[in-house]
Amino acid sequence: MTPTPIRRLLIANRGEIARRVMRSAAQMGIATVAVYAPSDAAAPFVAEADTAVALRGSSPAETYLDAEQLLAAADAAGADAVHPGYGFLSERASFAQAVIDAGLTWVGPPPAAIAAMGDKLAAKDLMAAAGVPVLASHRVGDGALPAIPAAEFPVLVKAAAGGGGKGMRVVAGPGDLAGAVEAAQREALRAFGDPTVFVERYLPDARHVEVQILADGHGTVVHVFERECSIQRRHQKIIEEAPSPAVDPALRSLICAAAVDAARAVGYRSAGTVEFVLDASPSAGGAFYFLEVNTRLQVEHPVTEAVTGLDLVREQLRVAAGHPLSFGQADLRLDGHAIEARVYAEDPAAGFLPATGTLVEWAVAASPAVRVDSGVETGTAVGVEWDPMLAKVVAHAPTREEAALSLALALERLRVRGVTTNRDYLVAVLRSAEFLAGHTTTSFVERVALPRRRDVDDATLGLCALAAALAAQARRAAAAPVLRSLPSGWRNSDMPPERAGFSLGTDPSRAVTVSYRRRRDGAFDVVVAGAGEPAARTALIAGLDGRQLDLVVDGVQRRFDVLDTGTGRCFVQGPAGDVELRVAPRFPDRRADEAGGALNAPMPGRVLAVHVEPGDVVAAGSALVVMEAMKMEHRVNAPHDGTVAAVPVAAGDQVSAGDVLVVLDAPAADTAPLDGNAR
Repeated sequence: MTPTPIRRLLIANRGEIARRVMRSAAQMGIATVAVYAPSDAAAPFVAEADTAVALRGSSPAETYLDAEQLLAAADAAGADAVHPGYGFLSERASFAQAVIDAGLTWVGPPPAAIAAMGDKLAAKDLMAAAGVPVLASHRVGDGALPAIPAAEFPVLVKAAAGGGGKGMRVVAGPGDLAGAVEAAQREALRAFGDPTVFVERYLPDARHVEVQILADGHGTVVHVFERECSIQRRHQKIIEEAPSPAVDPALRSLICAAAVDAARAVGYRSAGTVEFVLDASPSAGGAFYFLEVNTRLQVEHPVTEAVTGLDLVREQLRVAAGHPLSFGQADLRLDGHAIEARVYAEDPAAGFLPATGTLVEWAVAASPAVRVDSGVETGTAVGVEWDPMLAKVVAHAPTREEAALSLALALERLRVRGVTTNRDYLVAVLRSAEFLAGHTTTSFVERVALPRRRDVDDATLGLCALAAALAAQARRAAAAPVLRSLPSGWRNSDMPPERAGFSLGTDPSRAVTVSYRRRRDGAFDVVVAGAGEPAARTALIAGLDGRQLDLVVDGVQRRFDVLDTGTGRCFVQGPAGDVELRVAPRFPDRRADEAGGALNAPMPGRVLAVHVEPGDVVAAGSALVVMEAMKMEHRVNAPHDGTVAAVPVAAGDQVSAGDVLVVLDAPAADTAPLDGNAR
């Protein structure tokens, strides 16, 4: 196999992974081509490419899943190779073959290997024949459910043609199987174009362990050790690490050997991942079972790069060009521990539902040093068209504990403002005793039951409100058009204190009023009311450099970053993390006039089904409306017994977050206006 240099690479993807591939390509002297949907025109990956080609359409099917458009873009830009990233067409054998048929270099495994692993049930049969342990499975035929004894439940319904948590349902008993299969089939069809699902044994308290493999076209196959990806919500990973805290050298040898056998069984080439489930029960004795082969680069590949020093994208490009791997199995070593956290635009307190908005600020702290692979920047609009992952943050340290704690601190210092994210939940997980002890299983989120929303205590709220009030006062004084020589806050008579009102986000029950009066020595006498008992304090501005406020309160100096957007939203980051404040409104909240009992859309999306009509009597927990967002279904259930008063939506409607879906005969929630003024 004679090497063929890659000179211009088209990345058939978007966001974070497009930027990641571009970085390695540029270091290898390879020019890059981006393709982009209209909503991505201002995205960072488009600006960073050497060439960018616009795609027609708006939906995934019309843009990044349109193979003909992607190949036409490669031709128009003069690309000689295509890297698929992950997701979209990365595991579509037909696309890989089309790239090859067009005379381009395909940066990925052979189409035959993709096809062999693309049907997860057929892949399990192939692995069983190769001696790799597998879980018992049942294919679901057209209109026929497999006969599964009640004793074998719980089971997992899975899409045969995809992953990422889409088309997956855990089923507790036989009575729930039919509904779960139907929902999984609908979701699989929308996400992957194939409604085929199967049912397999479900291990409710297992570990998700996967092995990174690399293979060239010269017969060499190596494993690059394992990763653990057990911390998941909705069967999607949010924290990954390498190596696994549950894998000792003996088990590592067995599971990695099984991964190499799996790769050889399908004639693999390029980078890939063999996924296993590790039975965490004490009686299992380290038993593991094959799940699937991901015939692409994984989202979590940076943790493997951190502990081995490899650049996996570079290896992909070299193998695709025809080069042999430049190392053998004996050359690879593990160095320390790496942990990755995925920062998503989602609300953990609302069941991890996707969130939308515009990033008022995106800024990574200088310390501690971490790797950040992101697809966003300040000003990026986060919509519902694409996956809600904003970035991956990776910490590498000599020990697992150091990696976890430094990652938690880096996330806490990350300024991600304007969109609801899972950042605070990730910090809580990384600092939890269960995680630090290595008790990480796929049931972690439910079993450990950490708070889904960060509890901002009264002391933190009061300090942040005080910082916001005094920073605003200092900026107003600096911008005064007259008498600038007078000290900030100076009065020539005994005047009432100045006041500023805030609330914690949109929670009217956490209203705070800061009253302050400047003394002759430059300090302020302050009273913070609303955050616990009213407290008289002394505050002094020790320094103000742009948004960086050094504030001394009762003799203790703290540094705050204060971002006042000028739109009634103020973000304050201090030693206890980031807090969003709202200026208390002067006027009543119009939401108080909305219909009582209104059930609102938890996110933007499309209405798939409406199960009720006016006059229906429903019980608590009944499904009222089914919505789709991010190619996943979300049920809106009745919060209590009641009678349906109105249904202002119908199947097929596109709705925004907060739109009324159903009105029940229930009293309106307390929406009393915030107290205070908007100074």
